[in-house]
Amino acid sequence: MSDDLSDLRERAAGGDRDAVDQLVELAGERGDLDELWRLAEAGSSDAVDELVQLAAERADVDTLRRLADRGSRDASDVLAELAEEDG
Repeated sequence: MSDDLSDLRERAAGGDRDAVDQLVELAGERGDLDELWRLAEAGSSDAVDELVQLAAERADVDTLRRLADRGSRDASDVLAELAEEDG
């Protein structure tokens, strides 16, 4: 599997959108936040969406704040929903 991941990462770094999509999907399935952050920072909006979803499921306020600070409207919306539940 690590050879497959290495190949996908190499292809993604070369601009292969299919490889990026596969990496996002695999990282989401594994709950691999580090991989998703790398992909998000490389410009993948799908990775950002997956990060928001995982953070929401885990009520991970720190990750949601970090995403919101970087401009994710979805993360801001989830933070507002969590605040309403708490308040």
